[in-house]
Amino acid sequence: MAYSVFEYEDVFHLESGESFPDLKIAYHTFGNLSSDSKIVWVCHNLTANSDPTDWWSGIFGEGKLFNPDEYFIICANIIGSPYGSTSPLSINTFNNCKWFRDFPLVSIRDMVRAHILLADYLSINNIDYLIGASIGGFQAIEWSIMDADRIKNLILIASSVSASPWLIASNTSQRLSIESDSSFYEDIETGGLIGLKAARSIALLTYRCSSKYNSSQLESDDSKLSDFKADSYQRYQGDKLVKRFNAYSYYCLTKTLDTHNISRNRNSFERVLSDINANSLIVGISSDILFPIEEQLFIAEKMNNAVYRQINTDSGHDGFLIEVDCLRKIIKDFIDGK
Repeated sequence: MAYSVFEYEDVFHLESGESFPDLKIAYHTFGNLSSDSKIVWVCHNLTANSDPTDWWSGIFGEGKLFNPDEYFIICANIIGSPYGSTSPLSINTFNNCKWFRDFPLVSIRDMVRAHILLADYLSINNIDYLIGASIGGFQAIEWSIMDADRIKNLILIASSVSASPWLIASNTSQRLSIESDSSFYEDIETGGLIGLKAARSIALLTYRCSSKYNSSQLESDDSKLSDFKADSYQRYQGDKLVKRFNAYSYYCLTKTLDTHNISRNRNSFERVLSDINANSLIVGISSDILFPIEEQLFIAEKMNNAVYRQINTDSGHDGFLIEVDCLRKIIKDFIDGK
């Protein structure tokens, strides 16, 4: 495993019309890159880092489905994330101050263009498998449109062609909770953390589903009046994110989520999907309320070279991280051509 930072020293122009005077993209690689390498590019989810063996260990790593002895694996940290790439806590070299709330709006397409620059820098001209779930799926499907000839196989999990009103409403509610924390406006690294804890609690309600909560957080003591399991669970999960993330990155990344729309300034969803060249695996999760399976079925039906597979679970949207054995089999069957 190797960790590196790609520095693009020219001005990086954003879809919004704003720009970064310079750009840094942190990334992890596994295995050896050569002219005959089979390359797997991983697009990570919202609050993950660029080490998929850390958060998707059932899929990536020695002895796993994507083994660095067989594949060259790369995962690049998205713009706005606090794990090494340019983010709200980076220095804005226009004024030598940290960005904080002045961090510009970054679209999914901006993220993909940055990773294309990294691929060019590494002389990666063909990607055998491009894989992403959730916001990682947003990046993966955009890349298969923006740079179609480079992508041979696309694996898209629990994602969609655009940010739905339901997703945008959830993201807005999370941002409102951060905005209600007065420390967010102080532009300090610890600003907005109380709001971030509340935002994470809101998000979890869409990452899981009611049946999962009603089983895993069920009380055995019917006499309780307070101190419920569900209460402590929400607080615990909020505290976990606060310890490893920051409110400014989270706020900006939820706005990036809202920008996703593959038809913007192009054509209809159907036409855009039909133009994707990659051989594609589309995976839905039966209990996902954030990205319902209808959204993945639509993608699979409108693409020319796609198959749809489903994970049946009550784990909700997080099923792509939880139901690893099932996901591994689905992907392996796709690779084997079954």
